[in-house]
Amino acid sequence: MKTLILSCCAVLALTLFGCAKKSEVDTAKLEKSFATAEPADKSQATKVVDAVKAADYNAALASLKTLAQQAKLTPEQKSAIEDVTAQVQKVLSEAISKAAEGGQKAL
Repeated sequence: MKTLILSCCAVLALTLFGCAKKSEVDTAKLEKSFATAEPADKSQATKVVDAVKAADYNAALASLKTLAQQAKLTPEQKSAIEDVTAQVQKVLSEAISKAAEGGQKAL
């Protein structure tokens, strides 16, 4: 039983992290909209892009949340944040679904 649970966890981990496609989230709009932003906001946007490129979607979401709370965002920046957030959430949702399928197959 213990081996079965460990196998399910291994399948889940591999599915979430090993098979993630790094090109599923398009950050071009975000990068463009923050190209001339204030240094702090630009730095936060860079953190988002770096996290997405590294497939660290939890960090990307955390940085997006921080960025979205800035009061001086332009409509273009707000739209870019919402777009990238939706894309990251979709990738995570798909990874969770695949992991659940893998867990079911393992059982």
